Amino acid sequence: MLKGISNIISPEMLKILMEMGHSDEIVLGDANFPAVSHAQRLVRADGHAIPDLLRAILPVFPLDSYVDSPVSLMAVMPGDTVKTPVWDEYRKIVAEFHPVSIEFEEVERFSFYERARKAYAIVSTGETALYANIILKKGVIASS
Repeated sequence: MLKGISNIISPEMLKILMEMGHSDEIVLGDANFPAVSHAQRLVRADGHAIPDLLRAILPVFPLDSYVDSPVSLMAVMPGDTVKTPVWDEYRKIVAEFHPVSIEFEEVERFSFYERARKAYAIVSTGETALYANIILKKGVIASS
C-alpha cells in the first residue's frame, strides 16, 4: 500500500501506468470485452467497476492535452437501442481530474478493437454496463 494511491490499483497496474509514455493508450474493458485476445499487456481488475478505476487512475494519470479527444468510447452499434448512462458518469469523473473540458470521441466497435490491439495495455474489469469500454491517452506532466 502507498499513500495517495488507491488500493484498487494493483502493483501490476501501477507498473503499467508508470511505464506508459506520452500518447500511449490504455483500455479499460468491460466484462464482455475480449481483453485476453486483444492485449499486448493484460492487467486483471476483476470485480472492479470502470468508474471506480477511473477515480483511482486519473489522480495519477495525465490525459493528453495535445489531442482533441484523449478519452475514447466504444460507439453503440447502429440499430442497438441500449442506453449508456455510464458515459455520463465517465464525463463527470474526467471533469474532476482534467482541468480543461474535452469532447469524448466515439469509436466504431471494430475500429475500437483495432485500436485496443495497439494499446500499451488493456485492463480487464468486472464492469457490467454495456458499451462501457474506454480508452485513455496518456499526456505529459509539465515540470514547474
